[in-house]
Amino acid sequence: MDNSKLLSSLSYFSVFFAPLLLPFIVWMVADNQDVKHHSKRALISHLIPTVLLVAASLISFFQFFSIRQTSNEFLRTTSMSAPFNSIGFWGAAPILFMMLYSFLFVIVLVWNVVQGVKVFK
Repeated sequence: MDNSKLLSSLSYFSVFFAPLLLPFIVWMVADNQDVKHHSKRALISHLIPTVLLVAASLISFFQFFSIRQTSNEFLRTTSMSAPFNSIGFWGAAPILFMMLYSFLFVIVLVWNVVQGVKVFK
């Protein structure tokens, strides 16, 4: 069995056990250009869901403070106790990002498995 194929394939399959760590280590340590190429591609594909998760966290953070400020203003101006009558974009954004994240994560997972099998053949 060829070690370069094994390392390249493991870089893709690491999405199951060490998504960012293993491809980064292989990319930095490997001497073979083919292994470096595949580990770099695996690292980039593993970064996509991570970046989207960070963006979703930031949007959720801003959404929390936006709703909190809106509800405080609403409670000061009216006597009703239901400040969340209109959800708007900030209310739906976390749900939309969770759906987008789930969809992209499944695509990245399938892509990594396909690439890992292709390299291993």
